[in-house]
Amino acid sequence: MKRALVIGAGPAGLTAAYELLHREKQEEIEVVVLEESDKLGGISRTVEYHGNRMDMGGHRFFTKVPEVNAWWDAMLPRQGAPASDDITLGRDATLMKGGPDPEREDRVMLRRNRVSRILFNGRFFDYPISLKLDTFRNMGFVTTIVAGFSYLRGVLFKRKEHSLEDFYINRFGKKLYSMFFEHYTENLWGRHPSQIDPSWGAQRVKGVSISAVLKNAIEKQFGKKNRKVETSLIEEFSYPKLGPGQLWDVTGEEIEKLGGKIFRESRVVGVHKDEHNHITHVVYEQAGKQVEIACDYCISSMPIRDLVGGMNDVPAEPARIAKGLPYRDYMTVGVLVPKLNLKNKTAMKTIGNIVPDNWIYIHDRTVRMGRMQIYNNWSPYLIKDLEHTVWVGLEYFCNEGDDLWNMRDGDFAKLGISEMVTLGMIDRADEVLDFHVERVKKAYPAYFDTYAEMDKLVEYLNSIDNLYCVGRNGQHRYNNIDHSMCTSFETVKNILSGEKSRDNIWSVNTEKEYHEAK
Repeated sequence: MKRALVIGAGPAGLTAAYELLHREKQEEIEVVVLEESDKLGGISRTVEYHGNRMDMGGHRFFTKVPEVNAWWDAMLPRQGAPASDDITLGRDATLMKGGPDPEREDRVMLRRNRVSRILFNGRFFDYPISLKLDTFRNMGFVTTIVAGFSYLRGVLFKRKEHSLEDFYINRFGKKLYSMFFEHYTENLWGRHPSQIDPSWGAQRVKGVSISAVLKNAIEKQFGKKNRKVETSLIEEFSYPKLGPGQLWDVTGEEIEKLGGKIFRESRVVGVHKDEHNHITHVVYEQAGKQVEIACDYCISSMPIRDLVGGMNDVPAEPARIAKGLPYRDYMTVGVLVPKLNLKNKTAMKTIGNIVPDNWIYIHDRTVRMGRMQIYNNWSPYLIKDLEHTVWVGLEYFCNEGDDLWNMRDGDFAKLGISEMVTLGMIDRADEVLDFHVERVKKAYPAYFDTYAEMDKLVEYLNSIDNLYCVGRNGQHRYNNIDHSMCTSFETVKNILSGEKSRDNIWSVNTEKEYHEAK
């Protein structure tokens, strides 16, 4: 029997393991998953603290890939009855006929309204920017006129797109770029947009521009059916009842039911190739001991920098490129408060009349906070006391080893809470009932430094005949969950068919529409 080793139990790794096991040829391949931590889901995990659950980074489940939708439905069927907050508020919900009742069953995917806004100069703006009266009122007459002429200039005099700055100015104009993209992007990456490759923008905001926003607003206003919606403009999404980690916990259970093995707290430290550039075995650390495990196929979702760094006999050029690949790390503090000062001026009903946002993007140069999640609005089942508390996640972007990363949990929490006061979200720090801090290494593969030479590194990785790189860190590409899963779908198809090329795997999330036309 052949053995497939899967490195990493995040979305890509677990998808690959499950796909290998539940196909017809499952008896021919033994599947072993090696996971560094004690939890499944990677950066898509959910953490529970004192009865409240936290999503690491916020994950909306939305795709136009039928295979991914079918997969999610099989693992967590969409709700067939209203959730608790829908019932309390008498709010309409999108239901699937015959789907499970979230009040009675846990294995269920909720349908949630997408509300993400920007907090800028103490005012809310839609994310992405929408063209409506409130937007112009919040911006002011003079700023609106300046932004309009700036956009027209960007349309008439296109820049060559050498950087992310060029990419944004071409689509929004310099004024809106300076207001809503420049500072946030620099906060996210720790680099000015002029130093970042434009391909990050091409992957993350495909098709989104002022013209796309206008078109979407007009079609919505006139009720056009079957209108095409850009990924960043979606209005509804799916979300596991108990957070994203629930999907991967369920997937892990299914893998083990099918005979797969998942070794937790097993950090891969070495990948050994023979003279034919074929991976023969992998070395992992578990409980302080190093263990060798042989393999016929190696499916890696671990960071490329670490993968190549742990390989023997890597030529100088690919070793240099891999070593120079940059990452951005992530810290979040969950903060439990009785209420938020932010007023709900929308027509959307919420428990306690809190603002309806899933995420709030913080575009304020006086604080270091990047985003804030309001978990009450992701799923009512994430909160222990939904009626009397608001559970928020304050998100910060950092580099492992910097001043933020090295803060003690209590000091980091104090920083976040003090910034909530600065932003007027709460009046005093002593209003906070509880908090919890989490850190995520290599949350975001970054698009600068040696990233410009990725093609050379991919060529080398593809020369290793039984290595398949999948997922966000496995391909050093800012993939969404559906993209990460698709890289694993393509990998399994190649393994089972004997296809040698990796082009179909690396091409996921590179085409302009990424399956949106389907």
